[in-house]
Amino acid sequence: LLFPDELANKMTIGNHYRIIGIPACVQNGLQATACIEVSSVQLYKPNGPSFVSDNFKYLLSLTSSSCWRFTAVLANIFASQVVPPGTYNTLKLAILLSLVQTCEKENADYLDLLVVASDTLVIDRLLNYSLCLLPRGIRHPPSSEIFPSVSKDKHGTGSASIQACSAVLAKGGICYIGDLSSYKKDKLELLQSVLESRTTTVFIPGKKYGEEADHQVTVSVQTNFWSFVDVDSSSKKHIQKENFLIGQMDVSLIPVNLVDGFGLLIYNEFPSCRLSSPVVHHILKKAINPEAMLYKVSQQFRTQDYEEFILFARNLHVELSSEAESLIQGYYLASRRVRRDSIHGSTLSASALKILISLSKAHAKLSLRQTVLEEDAVIAILLLESSLTLKQGTSALCVAPNPVFPFDLSDENSLQQRDIYLMQCHHQLLKFIAAYSPGIHINTNEE
Repeated sequence: LLFPDELANKMTIGNHYRIIGIPACVQNGLQATACIEVSSVQLYKPNGPSFVSDNFKYLLSLTSSSCWRFTAVLANIFASQVVPPGTYNTLKLAILLSLVQTCEKENADYLDLLVVASDTLVIDRLLNYSLCLLPRGIRHPPSSEIFPSVSKDKHGTGSASIQACSAVLAKGGICYIGDLSSYKKDKLELLQSVLESRTTTVFIPGKKYGEEADHQVTVSVQTNFWSFVDVDSSSKKHIQKENFLIGQMDVSLIPVNLVDGFGLLIYNEFPSCRLSSPVVHHILKKAINPEAMLYKVSQQFRTQDYEEFILFARNLHVELSSEAESLIQGYYLASRRVRRDSIHGSTLSASALKILISLSKAHAKLSLRQTVLEEDAVIAILLLESSLTLKQGTSALCVAPNPVFPFDLSDENSLQQRDIYLMQCHHQLLKFIAAYSPGIHINTNEE
C-alpha cells in the first residue's frame, strides 16, 4: 500500500480502516512490485449483532428467577468443545467477563487475567479457543515483540518504520501472551508499565534515521491481556518460601507489582495430580475423533452463538446502581483497613476499585442487563477477594477457596443451593463492611 502523507497522517496504529485505491506496479531496478495507490481512507468500526440466539433467550427466561443463575449456567457449559461442562467454571466465568469487557474506547474498564495452573496444556487450549470468539483476539508468538518496535523501512527509504506488534493489533480485543514465566526481566518490566498506564513509548534515535533530533511516539494500548504461570515449572526454578499466610500461593517467580497489574489472579480447580476423570475422558475422545460433538450443549450453543452473544453483550452500556456502588465502596474501604502491614500501610493496590467496577459491569453485561445490581457486585467482590487471597493470604472476610462455584452445578436443586450460598455471602459481606467500614451506610433486608 502506498499512502500520500496527508492520508497517512490521519491514521493511527491499531485502528481498523476501509481503504480505496488503484492497483499499480512499482519498478525498482530489475524487480517489479505490485501495490495499491491509496486514494481514500475511512475509519471502520463494525457494529455488533443486534440479537442473541433463541437458545440463549430461552436460557435467560428459564433462569430469570435469580440474578446469578444465567451466568452460572453460561460458565458451566461454556467451551464444551475444549473442556467438559462443569469443569474450570471459575476460570470460564472470568474469561467470559474479560471478553465482554473489551472495547476501543479511551479509559475503558479493562479486565486482565493471570492464571496459575499446573495443567497448562488444557488451560492453553481453553484460552486459545476463547480468544477466537472476538474479531481481534491475538495469540502473541514468543519469537516477536509484544509492544511496538522501530526498524528501518524494508523498502530501502532509510526512514523509521514502527511495527505495531501483538498488543496494538489486538486493540479492542484480547492479547494472549502465553506463559509469563518464559519472559525475561526487561519484557516483564515493560508489561507492568503498560498494564499501569495503558500506553507505551517508542523511541526513534535521530542519528540512525537521518534526523537531527530524537523522537518519541506514545502509542495507546487498548486491549485486555491474558497470561498463565506454570506452577510446576516455577517451583523448580527457585526455592519456595515457608512463611506463607493461609490461602496464599507462591508466585514469587513473577514480580509482585506485575501480578498486581493483572485484574484477576485465577487458580484453576484441577491440579494435575487430581485431574478429573471427565477431563481425561474428554481429552482421549477428542484425540480419537477431533471433530466429534461430545455433548448436547455443544449443538445447542455453538461457537458462532457465543461469538454473537459476546459481541452483543460487550456493546451494552451499563450504569452502576446506587446500591451496587455503596457495596463496592464499602468493601473497598473495609479491605484497605484490613489488608495492611506496619511498613507499607494498606496492601490493597490503588487499581482494586477500578477492577471491582469493571468486574461488576462485566457481570451485568454477561447477564444482558444495563444496570449493575448488588448481585453483580457480590460476584465481583468474591472474585477479587479470592484473587487477593492467592496473592496475600486470607483476610477477615475469609472467603472459601472457590467462592463463586463452591460445588458442582448439575440440576435445578444445585442452582438453588448456590443462590442460598451466595445470599449468605452477601450477608457476610454486609457484616464485614459494618465492622471495618462503619462510615459507609448500606441498606439491609432488615432495614
